Amino acid sequence: MSTVVEHRRRWRPALDRPALVALVLGLAGLGYRLALALLTVPASNSDEATFGLAAMHIAAGREHPVFLYGQRYMGMLESYLAAPLFAVTGPSWVVLRLPLLPLWALFAWAMYRLTRRICTPWFATLVVGLLALGPERVVRDHLTTVGGRAEAKPAVVLVLLIAVGLADGRVAARRLAVGAAGLLAGLALWSDWLIVPYLAVAGLVLAWALRRELVGRSGALLLAGAALGAAPLIQANLAAPPGQDSLSVLRAINTSTGPAPALADRLRGGLLQGVPLSSGLCPVTGCDRGPQWFGLLYPLLLAAAAALALVAYRRAASRAERVGPVAQLALVGGAALTLAVYVRSPLAATEPLGNARYLSVLQISLPMVVWPLWVAAVAAWRGTASVLRRLAGASAAAALAGLTAAVLVTTGNFVAMIGPLRGEELLARELADTVRRAGLRAVYAEYWTCNRLVFNTAEAVVCGVLDTQLTPGQNRYQPYWREVARVARPGYVFAADGPADRRLRGLLGDRADRALLAEVGGYRVYHPETAVRPWR
Repeated sequence: MSTVVEHRRRWRPALDRPALVALVLGLAGLGYRLALALLTVPASNSDEATFGLAAMHIAAGREHPVFLYGQRYMGMLESYLAAPLFAVTGPSWVVLRLPLLPLWALFAWAMYRLTRRICTPWFATLVVGLLALGPERVVRDHLTTVGGRAEAKPAVVLVLLIAVGLADGRVAARRLAVGAAGLLAGLALWSDWLIVPYLAVAGLVLAWALRRELVGRSGALLLAGAALGAAPLIQANLAAPPGQDSLSVLRAINTSTGPAPALADRLRGGLLQGVPLSSGLCPVTGCDRGPQWFGLLYPLLLAAAAALALVAYRRAASRAERVGPVAQLALVGGAALTLAVYVRSPLAATEPLGNARYLSVLQISLPMVVWPLWVAAVAAWRGTASVLRRLAGASAAAALAGLTAAVLVTTGNFVAMIGPLRGEELLARELADTVRRAGLRAVYAEYWTCNRLVFNTAEAVVCGVLDTQLTPGQNRYQPYWREVARVARPGYVFAADGPADRRLRGLLGDRADRALLAEVGGYRVYHPETAVRPWR
């Protein structure tokens, strides 16, 4: 990545050209994300607000959650990272998202280092350039505090980097590195179970690199590091009641209550919508036929990358030379396993747009998806290349250019939508200010309104979640529900003319207009003379 030059009797690293260009691209990507974070774009929601509320409780010493409120499997590391900042500055969306920026920078740097080690320098620069771009679906996973993905991805890449360094002898403090790899793996597992396929293949590379060292202190340090990183997860599951451990909860979530969709429908949702969306080729509204071709090519590109890695492994003369192909195969395997797990779920067919976020970890395998195209394009420039090879190389170069152009276009379209997205966020804050100015301290609302409202008021207003029929909904933090239940005259905040609003007005009858306090941002705020609690 760099060379060492002497300058006035002092030694300092000097970046070579690929590293310098990658640095510029990475800084541009970081600046882009910083600007979005300052604008609270993408817009916040109640899921993210729940992490923010947990950070508030941690900062105040009120709670020390292991899992997201109301769940038994999503780790809260992002809330713990934000809590010290909240203690200093107070809660805000900008401060909540700030810890994600260095995590993305770490991910981009680690991806560059890994790709450079197992592929080529200029190809690593291309990968950083692609990672720097980002339409809404991609940057939402980078910038919104919704748990797991922001920290799990760099953790896995760093584990792979350590494994590569151990195999080629570049790591001097081997035992310390092994312990660090275990710690990173444990933290990633606690943060997000979606990373398990990549942890599995990274573990195989680590075992291949260490071999006999695993039977000894290195193995013990690896296990100790993993146990330390996953300690909150382990402790919580040991204390969980029967059926409430993480595996049982996840198994119940992924069990379909009705007939499972056909495999063809799940593959169609996973490949034609999920893969292009998670790769940044489509808007959040869905993918048209153009980007869908990338989804069809995705498994073929993975297969081609695997073939290239196997050929390189057989040609390698030493173990140090073989570690690159081994790491490449691991990246291919991680993507294949992730896709296989995803298309098993009925949600891949029934809700492909909303659940494409579960494929965001495929970014880790981005180098292997475009590597066959790069190899073919570079080979075509050689003077000895045949006409057929030149034609294939030109096609590969066109595909690479088209892929880059598509991500650029979707990123540009997203940037053009920043105004409306920012406007929606400002309306949510205006709604919170309206509720607070009205003197309401306890309200009922639907899920996507409730915790966002609580966070926007820094808990000056607490909220209980109701569904569209005004019966108890998904209340992640039960103390809010109990507090609202004790209030004699709670308020109600519903989307104007939505199902919940119509139900409330029907129950209030001719008192509905008298109970209406305000209409703001497409919502209605009510304060009836008597509480409306039909579930009682």
